[in-house]
Amino acid sequence: MQALILAGGKGTRLRPLTVYTPKPVVPICNRPFLLYQLDTLRRAGVTDITLSLSYQPEKIEQQLGDGSNFGVKLKYTVEPQPMGTAGAYKFAEDLIREPTVVFNGDILTDLDLKTVIRQHKERQAVATIVLTPVEDASMYGVVETDGDGRVLRFLEKPKPEETSCRNINAGTYVLEPSVLDLIPKDENHSFEYGLFPNLLEKGDAFFAHVPQRTYWLDIGTPARYLQAHHDMLANRVRRFHLKDRRGEFDSATHSEIDELSIVADDCTIKPGVEIINSVLGKNSVLWSHTRVGASANVKDAIVGRGCHIGRSTLVGPGTVLGDKTSLTDYTKTCA
Repeated sequence: MQALILAGGKGTRLRPLTVYTPKPVVPICNRPFLLYQLDTLRRAGVTDITLSLSYQPEKIEQQLGDGSNFGVKLKYTVEPQPMGTAGAYKFAEDLIREPTVVFNGDILTDLDLKTVIRQHKERQAVATIVLTPVEDASMYGVVETDGDGRVLRFLEKPKPEETSCRNINAGTYVLEPSVLDLIPKDENHSFEYGLFPNLLEKGDAFFAHVPQRTYWLDIGTPARYLQAHHDMLANRVRRFHLKDRRGEFDSATHSEIDELSIVADDCTIKPGVEIINSVLGKNSVLWSHTRVGASANVKDAIVGRGCHIGRSTLVGPGTVLGDKTSLTDYTKTCA
C-alpha cells in the first residue's frame, strides 16, 4: 500500500498566513501540519508516501526532507500547472504501483486508516471513499450509499428536501491502480466531477467507509486553523497527544501560564503576562520573532512571523496578522 498527499494548493483562503508559508506546513501546535497526516499513514503501516506539490514546493521539501526523520519514505512530484485532484493523481502515476491511499492535504483527522484499508480489501473494492457526517450538509457534496456501503450518487450542496443524508466527502480515498486508466493524461480532472461519476456509470465496486466518532476538520480558513489549535489543546483529536507542552524558555516570576497552553523553546515571558489556552513558539499561533508589548491583549487571534504588537494594543477575536505586521501602541483591531 502506498499513499499520495495532494498538497499543491496555494492556501488562498488561509491568507495572509500562506503568503510566505505553504499551507501544508503551516504549524499546528508547533508542528508542520503535514506531519499529522504522515502520523496517520504510518500508524496504518503505510510508509511509502508521495507528496504532490505546486505552490512553493522547495519550502515543503526543505522541512520534510526524505521523511526518514518521521519514520516514512517521502517522494515528491511537482505539477507543471494545476491539474485538479484526479489530474494530480494521474500525474504521479509513474510513482504509483500499488493500491494507494489519497489524502487531501488540508484535512486534520484522527481517522483509523488501518480499518479503512482492511474494509477496502474485504470488499474487493476498486475505490473506497471515506465520509464524515455533518450537521448541515447544504454547503458540501453529499454522498448517498445503500445498506451495504456501495456508493449510489453524489449531490452537490443539496436542499433539505432533496436528501436526508448528511454524509459528505472527507477527502480520503483508497484507490486501485486500475482507476488510473479512467483519468485522461495531462488534463485538469476532478475526483468529484470526473472519476467518481465514471466509476458509478461503469458499475465498478465503489464503496464508502463511514467511521464512528472520528475527528475531521478542514483547516483551510483562519477560523478553522484557530479551531484546530483549540481542539488539539483540549485533546479532542484523540489519536494525537501533545506530550511536551513546555520547552526551555524564560518566564518572569509574576506571570501566569495555564496547563493547556504550549510554550516552545526560546520564548520570553515578561512580568504580568497571562497565557491562557494559547500556543507560543518558533512556529505557532503566535509565530516566530513576534514581540508583544506591555499590557497588550491578544485574544482568539492569529499572529504571523516577525510581527510587532505595541503597548496596550488590543488584538481582538478573529484577527489575522500577516508576517511583519506592525501595530503601534494603543491600536485596537477586530475581524
